[in-house]
Amino acid sequence: MLKNSQKDTIYAQAHEAIGAFQFDESVVAVFPDMIQRSVPGYQTILTGIGELTKQYSQANTKLYDLGCSLGAATLTMRRNIQVEGCEIISIDNSKAMIQRAEEYLHAYHSDVPVNLKCADMTEVPIENASVVVINFTLQFIDPEQRDELVKRIYQGLKPGGVLILSEKIHFEDQAIQTAIENMHWQFKRANGYSELEISQKRSSLENVLISDTEAQHLKRLNNAGFTSASIWFQAYNFASFLAIK
Repeated sequence: MLKNSQKDTIYAQAHEAIGAFQFDESVVAVFPDMIQRSVPGYQTILTGIGELTKQYSQANTKLYDLGCSLGAATLTMRRNIQVEGCEIISIDNSKAMIQRAEEYLHAYHSDVPVNLKCADMTEVPIENASVVVINFTLQFIDPEQRDELVKRIYQGLKPGGVLILSEKIHFEDQAIQTAIENMHWQFKRANGYSELEISQKRSSLENVLISDTEAQHLKRLNNAGFTSASIWFQAYNFASFLAIK
């Protein structure tokens, strides 16, 4: 876990009105704790991003972390680059996230330059890329913008380059959806979240986090041009896809 994180108690008290979830200062302060306790397999995904970066990063190319939040994926990418001339471009549209990410990144020495930008990931040009990571961020993008973003990423990747895409997914079979959703809630209970916290967080994310099915993700990746695409890791309703150009 990133250093200086506070415990997530944002929804521990009853709120009269639950506003839409935002990546503001209150979330930034507790984000490492929040994601560790809410996303099963998160640490395994970060480790995998590092291993895939080691395998697929190409010399003299750019690596992108789109929706970088506090830079956890950026850090693991930077630690695993073993070729010369690479630069990581890390994008987030939350100014509070970018400011805190700068602090974290400066705490670890590396010769690989990181360019942190507060920007809309749907508007950032992708060029000369060997690795692009979207770690639990596409689900917060307008569904109508997702196809075009993935197409632009494909076009900006060099041959042999990869997109690593981690997302919360849902299931077309309602019985399976209910069973796995219940398992996720139990995961959160086991990590110390109360029924009130789980319920209020769920309300805040409604209409903010809009998930796709596995089939929708694979269709989008194939339509963009990726001929090799598959889930490489899944825990409950959280999955990470690897797409190779």
